[in-house]
Amino acid sequence: MTHELYPSLPLAEWRATKDTLHLWLQIVGKIRLTLQPRLNHWWHVPLYVSARGLTTRAIAYAENDFDIEFDFVAHELVISESRGARRSFRLEDGLSVAAFYRNIFAILEELHVDCELRKPVPYEHPTSKVPLAEDEEHRSYDRDAVERYWRILTTIQRPFEEFHGRFTGKSSPVHLFWHSFDLALTRFSGRPAPIREGAGIVEAEAYSHEVISFGFWAGDDNVPAPSFYSYTAPLPEGLTDEPLAAGGKWVENRGGILALLRYDDLRVMPDPRQALLDFLESAYQAGAKRAKWDVEAFLPRPFFR
Repeated sequence: MTHELYPSLPLAEWRATKDTLHLWLQIVGKIRLTLQPRLNHWWHVPLYVSARGLTTRAIAYAENDFDIEFDFVAHELVISESRGARRSFRLEDGLSVAAFYRNIFAILEELHVDCELRKPVPYEHPTSKVPLAEDEEHRSYDRDAVERYWRILTTIQRPFEEFHGRFTGKSSPVHLFWHSFDLALTRFSGRPAPIREGAGIVEAEAYSHEVISFGFWAGDDNVPAPSFYSYTAPLPEGLTDEPLAAGGKWVENRGGILALLRYDDLRVMPDPRQALLDFLESAYQAGAKRAKWDVEAFLPRPFFR
């Protein structure tokens, strides 16, 4: 395993693996969505970066708790329960989405966890609309690429958590949304926002209040390279007139405006951590200024140990 903090991860080199992993994550995410009590803004559905990979954290079921973890050190999918049971299967090249689906639900049945997915189909996945239990096409798993991706997540989560602590208003955890495959953090002004005409249930709940959101994704057809981003919603006038730090740029994306910083630009900077913090802060200040947030009210008070 590489221990480089900011390893290279060109999208083209692991696109097939990324698409397969994305679908595996959706299966696990949909299990959490089915069993977890609802939280505002879909905070009950994401996954979280762990010391070995990605985890659901504890899911309560009957009188037992269990969690599901993608272990990217041992390359296993692990289900552990509070009564002591532990089950796993290998994550490897050739393991199709359908086989992953069969394996994980066989374990849940063995552990007496009754979980029937309401919609067992991909959600906004870029390359598949095939029911998850039938997808034999997606079966790529490049161990090295997955390890590098996870290493990036563990590294950038640290400045994301530091940035998280600089804001005392309502804020999401740092979490990974499996539908869009991005590590995200969202700040809220506290004011309700108008719901866009035609918005579906997911969008309406996610953007029921004013937000400035920040994240990292590994690239897609619209932005074919790993990148950091930020957006302000609703979009205020004049946002793109505000400066961005660390070489960030304003770009149009799917009808909206993003503050964008390419990961490959960040990783070669003298101090990537500080550059990322500077970019996130500049994007926040830009959105907060133009959307007229009370920035001073959200500053942390001095803390003395």
